[in-house]
This record gives sequence, C-alpha cells and structure tokens, in this order.
Amino acid sequence: MNESIENSNLSTEQDLSEILQVRRDKLAKLQAENRDPFHITKFVRDAFSADITGNFEEMENKEVSLAGRVMAKREMGKAIFLDLHDDKGRIQLYIKLNDVGAQSFEDIKKGDIGDIIGISGKVFKTRKGEISIHCNSFILLAKSLRPLPEKYHGLTNQELKYRQRYVDLIMNPETRRTFEVRSAFIKFVRRFLDDRGYIEVETPVLNLISGGTTARPFTTHHNTLNLDMYLRIATELHLKRLIVGGIERVYEIGRIFRNEGMSTKHNPEFTMLELYEAYADYNDMMDLFEELLSSAAKNICGSFVVEWKGEKVDLTPGWRRISMCDLVKEHTGLDFASMSSTEEAVTAAASVGVKMPEGKEPTWGDLLYECFDRRVEDKLIQPVFVIDYPVEVSPLAKRKQSDPRLTERYELFICSNEMGNAFSELNDPIDQKQRFQRQVELRNAGDLEAAMMDDDYINALEYGMPPTGGLGIGIDRCVMMLTGSTTIRDVILFPTMKPE
Repeated sequence: MNESIENSNLSTEQDLSEILQVRRDKLAKLQAENRDPFHITKFVRDAFSADITGNFEEMENKEVSLAGRVMAKREMGKAIFLDLHDDKGRIQLYIKLNDVGAQSFEDIKKGDIGDIIGISGKVFKTRKGEISIHCNSFILLAKSLRPLPEKYHGLTNQELKYRQRYVDLIMNPETRRTFEVRSAFIKFVRRFLDDRGYIEVETPVLNLISGGTTARPFTTHHNTLNLDMYLRIATELHLKRLIVGGIERVYEIGRIFRNEGMSTKHNPEFTMLELYEAYADYNDMMDLFEELLSSAAKNICGSFVVEWKGEKVDLTPGWRRISMCDLVKEHTGLDFASMSSTEEAVTAAASVGVKMPEGKEPTWGDLLYECFDRRVEDKLIQPVFVIDYPVEVSPLAKRKQSDPRLTERYELFICSNEMGNAFSELNDPIDQKQRFQRQVELRNAGDLEAAMMDDDYINALEYGMPPTGGLGIGIDRCVMMLTGSTTIRDVILFPTMKPE
C-alpha cells in the first residue's frame, strides 16, 4: 500500500485498525522467517547525514554506514529513493535492485514510513545535484507499527504534541531546535557561574517543611518514617544554610514543584536556578542577571534582540531599574511612597479599582503590590528590574534602611513575564523569626500558600550569615524568550496534562 494513500484514508477507526494490522502482519512474516528486527542489538555507524552534506568534497565516493528513520519513499522501477532522518538531519538514499539483491530490495519495497534502518554505501551526487548515498547493503533495525502523521501537515494538534512528544520530535524539526536551545542555555548558565567561582550543589526534594517562598506545596507520605512530607517549592533555605557554612558562592539548577494552576506561564513542575553570593546585595544580583541573560542571548541566538510574543525585545545591557512605588505612580498616578496610613492606601487603591481579596486584612504593602500586579505588570514589555518590594510579600528579603516598609528585592519582567526574583537576603534571625510567625498566622487563617516556621533555618542564622545576595531564575521562561515560545508547554519536554 502506498504510504500517502495510507495516511489520506485514516478517516475511521476501522481504517486505522486495518493499517495497524498490515504492519503487524509484515512484522509477523519477518519473525516467521527468523529475521525479527527487534532481535538486532547493535548497528555500527561511522557517519551522520550532516557530516556528509556539510563536507561533500571530502566525503565524495567514500564508503559510509548510517542509520535512521525512513521519512519518505519513492519507487522508480528497479530503483527506490528513501529520505533518511538521523540525529543530525536528513539525506537521500539511492537503492538499486542489482546492488542490494532481491531479498533486501523486496524488504525495502515492503517497508513503511517510520521504519528504522541501517545502510552502507558510497557518497555521490545525483544528476539533479542532490547529495545522496548509493546503497550496497540494507538492514531493518526496528519496525514502525504505527503510521506517522501525513508529512505535509506534520503533527499540528497542540495537545497531541504535548502528550506524544516523541511523535512531535519526529515530525517537527523546530521542536528539536527548541530543546537544543534549552540545553545550550543550561550549559551556558553552568559555565557562566562556574567561571565566577560558584559551586553547584544538590539539595533535598523531599522536605518536612514547605519553605523558601510562598506557594502551595505537593504533599506525599514516607511510609517507613510515617511522616507527611512536601515536595520542595524552592531550594532557597538549604542553599543559604550553605552560605552560613562558609560556601560563599553556591547554586543549584533543579526541579521545583508547586501545587498551583496551569497556564501558558505555569506548569506544576518547572526548572529553577537559585544562586547565592556572600558579601553581595541585590544590586550585584541585578548586574549578574543582566550580564547572564544578555550574553546568553548573544551567544545562543547571535543577537541581543529576540522576538517574543510579537515584540522585539532588546536585551542590550543597560536595563531599566525602577522602584515598584515609582512604577505604580507612573501608570496609575497613585503615590504610595507619600501615603502614611493603611486607610489612605485603601482609598487610593479603590480609586483605580483595586481591592484586597475577600477575607484578607489589607496593609499598605499589600495594596501597593496589588496595584502593581493588576494595573502595571502587563505593561512591562522591555527588560525592567522592578525593585523595592513591600515587606509583606517579601518574607526573606532585607528591609530598606531608608523605608522599612520596603525590602531590597527585585523581579525582572520581560513581556509581562517575571523572569527572576532576587533579594539582599535577610540575615537577622530575630526579624526572620517574626516574619515566619506572620506567615504562620496567615497559614492558620487559611492561606495555604503562606510559609511555615523553619526553626532549623533560624538556628542556622543564629550562627551568623554574612550579607548575601540571592537570585532565582525561571529556566523555562528564559528558554521561552530565547525560542519565541508563547507557552511554557513548548519548552518542557513532558508538561503536566489532564488525563485523556
């Protein structure tokens, strides 16, 4: 059966069942002839498609062995042309009956799109100028028992792409490119930090306390210890324990788990970089983040300018730095810095349609943050460091000496996405314990995202932690920007999905 006819007739379950049966029958015949491809354990190859197409003058007339997946087939009498896709790209195969023998030629004729094969042959160029392999041997290495999507349309169903990423990677080269960029970015981050004297570490995923930020955790149970445990929502508190212990520059790239909603920006598990540097502050963390992300774009994408969400984002160093109070004033006219009471803040916020969620007692800091979140954040397109967050939403950041209502904290926003979060870390154990206690009160009042008391972390701080700058970066969102992806699912190989 011609493969294009196969794919065009997949209109009913019966059609699909028939095609699946045809492929299984072909496999059964091979097995009956003691030629089961799944019994083959190894194939030695000495070249990839890109080695040949990129160096034809050097490779011409050389004998090579390649392996890969058949993605197209064209029969022309006693000759067959195949498109072979391997790890590096695509190349054409030319197979003649007289060169490979009747048995192999018949196997190739009866083969299907999607089969994985190994071949040997000489490199040449066809009369039409296409670099190809003139095959002299052929072996079937794995039988494809399911038809691939029709080649001209590929796998276009977005949900199916995420559920069956393996098919997406076969059919859509741009998907592979996305994950090559992801890998390159993570390698770049490691090299960038290693060159600056940072030490990479690993900290626990399972914890007795959910801490390091405000988020709802996933819970699990340890049977032997008969203890409820939490999947980590951050790596922060363990990394800062290491600062106390004298590891002055430390980082971790790891999976984080937050039991929250899913959207184009959020996946319940994601990858976070957290780093901490002793004797530094949030200004140093701004300099570091700006250099890291701008140089990554230049290195990986070849330019400081990237396209994301229909915008040309300019990552040339020299990003704007502005306080949350000034940004809210700029976009709403409300001057929170001059307000001296919560009542004044309540009235001002209400004038722009902002109120606190039901049941939550408002404070000046909460209202400032709500006005920023609802009236400003979606307007931040070009890179901007939003600095000096209110203490109510920054339980682990050091207070500003000039205004103790605020903290030395920033978040970087690009295209209204938070890309990273940094503090001058709070190292006063007394102040830290008081802030934990306020979080515990919020939790007892029903706020499931509030932090828990971590007595051991307070104990660590009481031994003395130097002034420290800390930074957390969302790896997935950075990759989204570098690849122009509009949803986080495009940059996570296996995103969380509802059951079918």
